[in-house]
Amino acid sequence: MSLPAVICLSCNVKDNVSCSRIVFENEDSSILLLEATLLLINSCSIKQLEEIPKNLSENLVVHLKGMWEKVHTFMLCDTWSCLGDNFVSNIRANDMAQSIFRLCMDDYQCGEHPNVKQIKESIFDLGKMNFEQFIFDYWEASPLLLRGTSKASLPEDYIFRSLAKAFQSREMPSFIPPMLENLTSCPPIASDKLDIFHFLEEVGDHIGCPIIYDQDIRVVKTHHSKGELHYFVQKFSSCSSQDPHILHVNEIRKCKEAYNDGYTIALRGMEFRFKNIATIADGLASLFGQPSAGVNMYLTPPDSQGLSRHSDDHCVFVCQLSGTKEWKIFPRSRVHLPRLYESKYSPEVENEPLGGSEHFLLKEGDVLYIPRGFPHEARTTMDEDGSGFSLHLTLAIEIEPPFEWEGFVHVALNHWRRKHREFHQPSNGSTSLNMHVMSVNLLHVAVMLIGEIDPTFRKACLIGQTSLSTVTERSIALNQRGIFQHLISRINDESKFADLEYLEMAVQKHENLFQRLQWLQHLSKEGEMLESQESSIFAVDRSYVLQFCSLHKHTLKGAFLEVKSKFCEEIVVEDVEQEYKMLLDRYKKVRRQYTEGMLSLHLTSD
Repeated sequence: MSLPAVICLSCNVKDNVSCSRIVFENEDSSILLLEATLLLINSCSIKQLEEIPKNLSENLVVHLKGMWEKVHTFMLCDTWSCLGDNFVSNIRANDMAQSIFRLCMDDYQCGEHPNVKQIKESIFDLGKMNFEQFIFDYWEASPLLLRGTSKASLPEDYIFRSLAKAFQSREMPSFIPPMLENLTSCPPIASDKLDIFHFLEEVGDHIGCPIIYDQDIRVVKTHHSKGELHYFVQKFSSCSSQDPHILHVNEIRKCKEAYNDGYTIALRGMEFRFKNIATIADGLASLFGQPSAGVNMYLTPPDSQGLSRHSDDHCVFVCQLSGTKEWKIFPRSRVHLPRLYESKYSPEVENEPLGGSEHFLLKEGDVLYIPRGFPHEARTTMDEDGSGFSLHLTLAIEIEPPFEWEGFVHVALNHWRRKHREFHQPSNGSTSLNMHVMSVNLLHVAVMLIGEIDPTFRKACLIGQTSLSTVTERSIALNQRGIFQHLISRINDESKFADLEYLEMAVQKHENLFQRLQWLQHLSKEGEMLESQESSIFAVDRSYVLQFCSLHKHTLKGAFLEVKSKFCEEIVVEDVEQEYKMLLDRYKKVRRQYTEGMLSLHLTSD
């Protein structure tokens, strides 16, 4: 299909840049055919997309990417005005971006499965640390420096070798602007939405636009008397807070100037921008039994500090690619592990005294593990070559609610409830059924309350990790089963009928106490909807819940104690494992679709 040349974009002042209409050199019937093609692709279901012949899909992607490169360049350069007899089409930039995304989002099915063994060996074996020992002694508990080897002796299959060589071959920081100019913004995807089309509907007007400040990139330095300073803050402070702060080519080229002025270039979502990094992130996630892992890049100039002292709600592996950096890690201020998306700022983190901190000097090839909740800060030092800069990646393991141990217990309770309902139907009609449902939901409440005081409930569940060597796998599996038995014992000992008051108070305040458990609906089979805890209680009249509890409190207490006793006595890990892994696979599928879709929109992805 031969099309007239794309010569610019036409944009309404009120529109987002990615809503700009594509302007062609002249009017041609092929443009109408392209418009119809994009409309059809963007209306397809998953099944319909899968039925498009592969060779047709691949050829279409090649043509679309050729045009997309020009469209991206015009958006980046903020080029809107066109003169002459040009044809303003009805094709918007985001229409083309969405079509490319849709055609490429299932490419992972044809790619390699992440080499988990290679990931493990590259991080742990180089540091002479047995992975099993790491899990038992350091994971989510204590920082650890895994000292690498000199870059001259790195093995060929070292996962960071190609990355280190690629960056070391470039002049710092000259490679930053060209790299950023080739990148597209990667909007966040909701963690509990397992429909990729839901994401596309939410970000439809923004997909395909150039990188956005604070969402994709930060240019920041820390001054001890002023805290964090952002290079572009003055430019963007006059803009509406609702408008995305897109970095056009002029701002991107100022990043080199900012670097020379002591600012760190922090680029988020590297796993969505480079295929080789996506493979590493996928393998790391599989190693720890999680649906995904995040990767950020930090380029820091000599004698500088990027981010201020802070703690994270996720564990990170800091991988030093080039240069050196000195890290200070402070003791965790509380026993509980921070949960994902909990507030990261607290006065004690900012003002904590320097005493008691651990110091680590990272050199090329080193990996530093920092568990979630440990305050830390880092700055560059002069290395042997005198360059003084630092380039590192942070690989983040985010533990989402379903994949904490508390999440596994909720899956187990839901599995037991469904199995009990199938084989032990209540015999006394609706009252008995409601009694059973209320008791199960009350036990969910009890689990949440115990999880607030027992830190083990917040730890990552490794039941879903990809198999390793037989010995290591067996040892870690036994450890995981031991943890589960500990949690069941705590539930049996600590859960009490008095927890009903939390349920009653929530109903009175019109609060959804089960908001945290909405992800349980994803346990349904394909095409089916599971009877969730929310539908079994909060779908009915709220006054009925209070009335039922008031009328049947004495009987309900007995029913609750029976449910708790039977659940704790009957449930075993093996009964739940398959259902839990099915849930994990559903999360993985959507994350991989998102990753492949985003990789397709950058002008370079390797």
